[in-house]
Amino acid sequence: MGLSGCASPPPPAPQVVIAALASPEALDGQAIPAPALVQTEVAAPEPGNYAQRDDARQLADRLATEFQLDPTWVLSMLSQARFKESITRFIMPAPSGTAKNWAVYRSRFIDPIRIKAGVTFWRTYEMDLRRAEARWGVPASIIAGVIGVETIYGRNTGNYRVLDALATLGLDFPKGRSDRSAFFQKELGHFLKLCNEQNMDPTTVLGSYAGALGLPQFMPSSVRNFAIDFDEDGRIDLLRSPVDAIGSVAKYLAEHGWRKDMPTYYEVTPPTDADALAKLLAPDIVPSFSVAEMQSLGAVLPDVAQTHTGLLALVKLQNGDAAPTYVTGTDNFYAVTRYNQSSYYALAVIQLGQTVSRDASNLP
Repeated sequence: MGLSGCASPPPPAPQVVIAALASPEALDGQAIPAPALVQTEVAAPEPGNYAQRDDARQLADRLATEFQLDPTWVLSMLSQARFKESITRFIMPAPSGTAKNWAVYRSRFIDPIRIKAGVTFWRTYEMDLRRAEARWGVPASIIAGVIGVETIYGRNTGNYRVLDALATLGLDFPKGRSDRSAFFQKELGHFLKLCNEQNMDPTTVLGSYAGALGLPQFMPSSVRNFAIDFDEDGRIDLLRSPVDAIGSVAKYLAEHGWRKDMPTYYEVTPPTDADALAKLLAPDIVPSFSVAEMQSLGAVLPDVAQTHTGLLALVKLQNGDAAPTYVTGTDNFYAVTRYNQSSYYALAVIQLGQTVSRDASNLP
């Protein structure tokens, strides 16, 4: 996270401030009940029992070696982590048989409160949004959409200790869904390394129930790899500096495949033939078909899509018992899903950003 080289001696690397905000985990098309939008459980500071567990001791040794940390210190941090049963509930998918519903999902994220907050954010930081767009090619509306969906522009503050969240999910990941304990163990290592590098007390850092940090809800590895001091004050502060958050989101998307001046999606009428539809849907959100290939399979694209030179994906968003919504996602739609691997999330980010940009521009 150092600054780029120059003729004069480089300034010190910016300090990273990692106190955090919580955001809703963007469930893939499931309606999110209002209480889940803000997690306010305060983790008690008493140590848990991880220090007495062989698997925790082995993890501490492994993380200490991998991240070049003092093993005694790593184990002492784990000894202060506490298992949080509520975290294991929040990380679970919706019950089997729960219908996905884009219309309901959209209403949770493109709502009057979020739009109003977004317009205020846009008018306050438009110059910085435009500066990030010029530097990385990511539209200001997309950057604003991400921060809005993640934290309502900083309004949803999380009170889970990140240490508890990552230890719980790394060592006690719930059964009943694909096991991601290895991912959270790795994030725990990044988190401890980050705290060590910046002389932060890991027991005091707050974030979401999944261990995400700041206005952009970066996981610890993303803070270390993509966070940037965009306001150039000598430190990276993803909580108190919306400008740092703006630059960090733009950098993240640019490094995950964003292509300048390319649309995110086009409208589409899907083919009526079941076999052709199945073929187009098979790659899911991964762009795999040219415009000509999609049309040869019976998809009807608007005129604006005819000159698109990249590949496209036919994206299906369910609407419960109603007819599904279809769009054709471009490489940039796919890039947004690298932030959260959900087509519902990506479309909410895109449409929230468009709405905020439009409403802000229409104000006197």
